[in-house]
Amino acid sequence: MATKAASGLQMAAARPCISNSRSAFKVGAAVLRGSSKVSSWAKLSSACHVSSIQSFQRSFTSSSVKFDKFLTKAVAEASEKKHVPGLPIDLKGKRAFVAGVADDNGYGWAIAKSLAAAGAEILVGTWVPALNIFESSLRRGKFDESRVLPDGSLMEITKVYPLDAVFDTLEDVPEDVKSNKRYAGSSNWTVAEVVESVKKDFGSIDILVHSLANGPEVTKPLLETSRKGYLAALSASSYSYISLLKHFLPIINPGGSSISLTYIASERIIPGYGGGMSSAKAALESDTRVLAFEAGRKQRVRVNTISAGPLRSRAAKAIGFIDMMIDYSLANAPLQKELSAEEVGNTAAFLASPLASAITGAVVYVDNGLNAMGVGVDSPIFKDLDIPKDNHHK
Repeated sequence: MATKAASGLQMAAARPCISNSRSAFKVGAAVLRGSSKVSSWAKLSSACHVSSIQSFQRSFTSSSVKFDKFLTKAVAEASEKKHVPGLPIDLKGKRAFVAGVADDNGYGWAIAKSLAAAGAEILVGTWVPALNIFESSLRRGKFDESRVLPDGSLMEITKVYPLDAVFDTLEDVPEDVKSNKRYAGSSNWTVAEVVESVKKDFGSIDILVHSLANGPEVTKPLLETSRKGYLAALSASSYSYISLLKHFLPIINPGGSSISLTYIASERIIPGYGGGMSSAKAALESDTRVLAFEAGRKQRVRVNTISAGPLRSRAAKAIGFIDMMIDYSLANAPLQKELSAEEVGNTAAFLASPLASAITGAVVYVDNGLNAMGVGVDSPIFKDLDIPKDNHHK
């Protein structure tokens, strides 16, 4: 409002006020409220260096009704805008490809939803064997409740692509997979083919999200993991990110962002998270730093990974101890609350936005602070310590 009012005064004045625009507005605002005292005009004249105050006063008086309406409108506009956040996450006009969405309760879905809420167009890559069920659920409205955005609208997924990120090209696919009935009816689902399809359909993207992992022997201790199982975990959970970024990089617009998901088992011992998965997450974090350098120099694309806390997703339940990990986090994390998928999604939206324009090569922890703890404070050893509890936690 101040800017607009000052602008109006300057247009009426013979010589605009520059150096004392703030004080000029304060005096002008008093005049606009109905004060016509000579002292006010004198102050206004002095502040704005008006050479002919009489002519300006006549001009202003004859237009008092117009200024009155103008002031009311300006105040109303300011009131309407006062609730708008000062640093909104704005991804309008951006296009995101989220690899690894097969249902509505994992981190991939939450990230897609947060990106959509910020205005991004959403494309997803879904594992081929899960594609029919996912697309059918979307069509039948099974996910409609989960698709509701903060403004009440539903998240729109522009296109769903079949994807198996374990295979870079069709030549890499063994015959038993090609002939598998779960892959029947789908085509162009290797990494290179998917990227080519996206390029043909849309030309480019701005945001790449890697939200997929698999360890066929995840329930086995590392000492009991086979070479095949170990390499399969690394292939599906870490090299797949290198492959996706490698193939997508030429069509990611400069200044774009790439995000993956990791887990604290990359750097801490988590018994039960086996099969080489902890090694795969450690590789993913190391690769994030190297890829940040290479993608940043080649295409000015930022590369970060989110170390997310435990979530009751279908994928996590397959490990078999997710409820135990959530209970452990509730008891020991600095913030005693259950982590929501939305919190991870919102962090991804931030990292993909211009607000994070100087953040790359980072592991961003979204786990209620559990990563900072050195001990489990729920241990009987600490029973006599006066450890503060969150009184709001239920």
